[in-house]
Formats: sequence, structure tokens, C-alpha cells
Amino acid sequence: MAAVSFDNLRSCLELSEGPPGTFVGANLALDYHRVFGGQILAQTILAATAAASEGKEVKSLSQLFPREGHSDNPMVYAVTKHQEGLTFASTGVVATQADKTVSVATISMHTPEDGTARQNDAPDAGKPESAIATDLGMIPWETRVVDGVDLSDRTVGPASYRFWMRTPALPDSGALHQALLAYATDLTIIGTALRPADGLSQADTMTKFHSAVTSHSLWFHQPLRVDEWLLIDQVSPVFAGSRAFGRGDVWSLDGRLVASFAQESMIRMLG
Repeated sequence: MAAVSFDNLRSCLELSEGPPGTFVGANLALDYHRVFGGQILAQTILAATAAASEGKEVKSLSQLFPREGHSDNPMVYAVTKHQEGLTFASTGVVATQADKTVSVATISMHTPEDGTARQNDAPDAGKPESAIATDLGMIPWETRVVDGVDLSDRTVGPASYRFWMRTPALPDSGALHQALLAYATDLTIIGTALRPADGLSQADTMTKFHSAVTSHSLWFHQPLRVDEWLLIDQVSPVFAGSRAFGRGDVWSLDGRLVASFAQESMIRMLG
């Protein structure tokens, strides 16, 4: 697989305006010529934010992937404002290539407000410096895996996975920080779901099974920065019917729950 650089990813997140209500994004150049779902998640957030009234931010996103994208063709994002009030708004974003639908997203926008706040305690995952520096391939920034778990290991393990991440310094753009976090949440849930399967791991994709993300949802709870340490804490409670489900929480270094996510994927065995 071709290496993904941070600069190349940033350039893909610089959307250009197309016809009214549309935005166009370039793709990461990958050896298998498919468009990485995390890239589409990130670009969708940026397109929705660019079309929103000033001050509104993405607060939740639910996205389906009915067809895989091809990296040779740019992604076109058509934004539809379903409803826009003083504080909340509902937005749809459809991503296409050559007039074929690649993804469909429904997004809730919200103007930040103050109010009563509470949350559960953060998990005890240690500090980033106690985790193992690991190259996760598609994530082109610093990542450190708790307990050094290797998702390519075919040894049976629990369907859970935690890693710390931190990007290089970024400007104060809330949408960009959300987009890069969304990108990262798409990578490791399938591997997590496969950990309890004896003799099988994410390294066996295309040889023992085919896999594809079918849906992904995100919720942003509190302000976050991806250029400060974040803990991605995820589990996969079920894998059945050629479908795997996983969910996770994202914690700041000071223990704030800043985001949550969930994903369903197809994992279809070969032979």
C-alpha cells in the first residue's frame, strides 16, 4: 500500500467549490485504488461545515457507503440543507463519482451552547508515553497503542483496542480537527472485531475474506484538538451474519469525553 503522508491528506481536505451547493475533493493515492472511507467522512464534515451558517458546527453524523469509490475520480459532495434554525440544523451530504452514489450522510449541526454538564470517568489506559509507538499505516501522525496490541496478530484476543494519537500542530479550525478525528476512527474497528477469531486477523483481507465499511456514525460532545493527545477506546460486541459492529469513545488527555463513534462493516469469508 502506498504510504499516506500528512501533507497529502491535508491537501485532500482542501475542498474546492463546484456548482452551487457542491464541493469537490481529491483522493489519497492508494495502491488498491479504492477511496478510504475515513477520507470520505472527513471531506463530508468539511463540506457540511462550509455550507452551514456561520457559527454552526457538526455535532453528529450518520453515513452509509452503498458503493466503493475509485481513487482515479474526484469526489463530488452535494450539500442539502433540510432545516436550519437559530441553533440547530439538519443537513444532507451525498458523495458521488460519475453520477454514481458513493456515500449518503445525514448531519446534525449545532451552534455551541453552555449548560449543565456531566460524563462518565475516563478509562484507565495509562499515559501516551507508556503505550507502544506503532505505525498504523493509513494514519500519518503519531500513534501509540496501549499494551502494544497488534491487529495483524492471528492469536485470539479480546475484541477491544486502544490507541493514543496526536497530529502535528494545526490551525484553530474546529471543522479540520473534527475531520481528522473522523478519518482516524474508520481504520481499526474491523481489526478489533476479528481479534477473537482464531487464526484470523485484518492481515487476511483479500486472501481469507473481503471487507468493507457499510455505515459509520459519529457524535462530537465537547471541543477537541487532534494536535493534542486523544485516546481512541473501542470494542466490538458482535460479529455475525457476515457483519461486524464496533463502537468507541474518544478521550482527551485530561479525561474529557470529546466524541463517540460506531461502525458496521461487511466481513465476508472466501471459499
